[in-house]
Amino acid sequence: MALDLGERRIGLAVSGPGSLVLPSGHLLRSKLNEDVQQVLTVARDKSVEGFVVGIPYSLDGAEGVQAKRALGFVKSLEKHTDLPVFSMDERFTSVEAEGLLREAGHQPSRQKGTVDETAAMLILQRFLEQQGE
Repeated sequence: MALDLGERRIGLAVSGPGSLVLPSGHLLRSKLNEDVQQVLTVARDKSVEGFVVGIPYSLDGAEGVQAKRALGFVKSLEKHTDLPVFSMDERFTSVEAEGLLREAGHQPSRQKGTVDETAAMLILQRFLEQQGE
């Protein structure tokens, strides 16, 4: 399961047979521990085997405020599960997700949750591609 961590939502995506990547909705954020528990509940329901968390590094690769928050989420998730947790550079995935949605005739500004789950799909797709190399 891939996670696109935003300030208000967590976009979710899962992989299916043959590395097919599918959107899996989004969760509304509250507090760190509650967010982790929500993710774990969805993961149990979907029989997830591991997590890939997008880390929003800055353009020069540095850890800005958002990247540090995402890495904190990773640490908390690791404490609460025995499943593997990977992190993945997710620079530009939200912008790319918005472009894909526009091409499909959607209005990303009105469908923020859809943008988040599409970004999670891109994170998972890239992760799976790297694993296949």
